[in-house]
Amino acid sequence: MTIQLPPTVAAYVRSINDHNRAGFNALFAENAVVNDIGREFRGPAAIKDWSDREIFDAMVTLEVIDVADKGGETIVTTKVDGNFDRTGLPDPVIINHHITAKGGKIVGLTCRLAGG
Repeated sequence: MTIQLPPTVAAYVRSINDHNRAGFNALFAENAVVNDIGREFRGPAAIKDWSDREIFDAMVTLEVIDVADKGGETIVTTKVDGNFDRTGLPDPVIINHHITAKGGKIVGLTCRLAGG
């Protein structure tokens, strides 16, 4: 079964799996806000620092399990792998990425553990 993702969301997943830092950062609008498990990052510099440290340095990969559209927000459920500290995390690590995009750019991203 192939899961169809909206173009911006597909580019988000692909940039992470291809370890493409520049492509990832280019997806975010100037005023974008990321909320990663309760921590907020606003604007390009903060989002770049967060993604460099927590996605790209950790060689994170995403396996898309499911996608849903809820009122203009795309929720992508993924199995996450990579070289990160798994202390206190379930196995496998399943993360919901709540993505709001406008004009082909991500304006809002919230990442949280599925079921959490």
